[in-house]
Amino acid sequence: MQWRWTNRMQRISPALRGAAWATVLCALGVFDARVAIAEDWLPVSPEELQMTGEPQAPGASAVYLYRQVDRDDAQYEERVYARIKILSDAGLNYANVEIPYLQGIESVGSIRARTIHPDGTIVNFDGMTYDNWIVKGQGVKYLAKVFTLPAVEVGSIIEYRYWHRLANGWISDSRWILSQDLFTRSAKFSLVPNSSYAMRTTWPLGLPPGSDAPKMEGGKVVLETHNIAPFVSEQNMPPENEMRLHVDFIYDFAQIASADPVRFWKIFGKQRYGEVQRFCDARKTISSAVAQITAPDDAPEVRLRKLYARMQQIRNLSFTSASEQEAKQDQAAAIHSVEDVWNRGYGDADQINWLFLALARAAGLDAYAVAISSRDRYFFDHRTMNQTELNTYVVLVKLDQKDIFLDPGALFTPFGMLPWYETSVEGLKLDKDGGSWLTTPGTVAAASRIERHATLGLDSGSLQGKVTVTYTGLEASWRRQEERTEDMAARRKFLEDDLKGYVPVGVNATLTNSPDWDSWDSPLVAEYDVDIPGWTAPAGSRRALLAVGIFSNGEKHSFERASRLHPIYFNYGYQHLDDVTIDIPSPWVLQSVPEPKTVDLKGLVFKETSERNENSLHLTREFTLNTLLVDTKAYGTVRQFYQTARTADEEQAVLSWGDVRRN
Repeated sequence: MQWRWTNRMQRISPALRGAAWATVLCALGVFDARVAIAEDWLPVSPEELQMTGEPQAPGASAVYLYRQVDRDDAQYEERVYARIKILSDAGLNYANVEIPYLQGIESVGSIRARTIHPDGTIVNFDGMTYDNWIVKGQGVKYLAKVFTLPAVEVGSIIEYRYWHRLANGWISDSRWILSQDLFTRSAKFSLVPNSSYAMRTTWPLGLPPGSDAPKMEGGKVVLETHNIAPFVSEQNMPPENEMRLHVDFIYDFAQIASADPVRFWKIFGKQRYGEVQRFCDARKTISSAVAQITAPDDAPEVRLRKLYARMQQIRNLSFTSASEQEAKQDQAAAIHSVEDVWNRGYGDADQINWLFLALARAAGLDAYAVAISSRDRYFFDHRTMNQTELNTYVVLVKLDQKDIFLDPGALFTPFGMLPWYETSVEGLKLDKDGGSWLTTPGTVAAASRIERHATLGLDSGSLQGKVTVTYTGLEASWRRQEERTEDMAARRKFLEDDLKGYVPVGVNATLTNSPDWDSWDSPLVAEYDVDIPGWTAPAGSRRALLAVGIFSNGEKHSFERASRLHPIYFNYGYQHLDDVTIDIPSPWVLQSVPEPKTVDLKGLVFKETSERNENSLHLTREFTLNTLLVDTKAYGTVRQFYQTARTADEEQAVLSWGDVRRN
């Protein structure tokens, strides 16, 4: 079980955190000793000590013998207990424990742990815990409390417990995550609801076989379950917590109290519309700002672009470093209107969007606020009436009979584009009548490209030369966001590692230019000196083989499994274009090159050509992905597509020494 967040939960504007908001802010006192987990450990049975395997999880490296999660939404905390049996050498890794949390919002404490050997000997954990950054699915970063249990060996039992608390008293929609990466023999869950709000309980994917539905006992919702199958993670799958068995607790923070989705969202939309209108109400200041940013004779689109560009210059509190979190929260809390954002020169991402909305309207443009649900953590369905999942906003501008969706609060996002997690999602366009549902536009592959131009020379079997990589659209914006707080040395390493990751063998790459990391409307361009040792392979005394897929490593190990459990999920459409010229030194000559290869599935396109010139080899490669979600029924087709691309990338041009006749 875990707190459920999106990567932009912190974007909620303090001025808009009324009762209708999906989160609640309460002033809490100092965390006292009664919350600390100080109970005795549960007894360990002789069978648990001696077990060497689990019949219901044959071959498992480890299993959960017991899990317990006790959540209290009235106190904004939960307590977690885990007991794991190590069954093989591969299971020893579970001695390294990571407990994710969001810095500045969550805290983890009272960690206790111990190792129990098969003979009953107990080794208590008395070491250090550390804070490390980790990545959990879809590239979302968390801090984690990290520690290693002592003296763990095959046959050991490890167990640990801790409390997990929202540091500022925030709550979102509560959730129990039932299925874990390991088979679970037995688990108990409880929840003390926050009595200030009505709550609904749902389990959209069902419960483990044989489990009774959650029930209310003594003021708590409780669930006891057994024999939970392990969850299998797969490459490019939908958000994991949507695919795992889970129980959701949905609070009616807006206090709408309606079981009819149409009525529910009409009331919600009116409430949210009123809040946005109040935040944007600063006509005199906003009119003056428009006059400073635009010219009277600007065409409507020119005005819109100027306003968007100005918003990108405002200090964005949602994209600060971890060390600035506390200052960011204080600054955001001091803002109560768009006038504050404009006068102070900073705001969080939503506050910047509201300023943009007010400016666009003052400039005579037809602009609307749209509440949306980001798809990086879950998939929204308005029929569930879960307002917490409408977790962020975009601005819709109707211009020349076109709908333009914009999010100037998303740093480094080009005009006319949305961050990938805001594309192809349901949104509620707000108006005084309660709003209407729409879907944001999807991504266009050609708008987010990586173009690699290489001029290389062959020398003693190695390739050496220059490579220029141009990132556009979303390919540029996420990299700029990722490295926004890093120094030049870290950015250099990031780009060098990025290039190396696309070459299927070891490569030496040195960045030679100074890329523009601060722009939002221009490509990110990186230039390199490269050396790819041993790229050619000898084929006898007078021939050598040269593989044509120089930048093919991104697809090399994609979808190799014979079967698939989950749908295939891509974050966004993209296009990778390679143009490579390899100079062939005399007396080597090109004897033969692979035939051109094209596979066009509309949503997936692969093209590769090898052109033989007098003293050089010209290679082109296109890989276009223009789809987001693929049903498991089509997995065989997708797998075959990637296999065809791999086979084409591994094909080889034949070099001959001297005057061997060409085919």
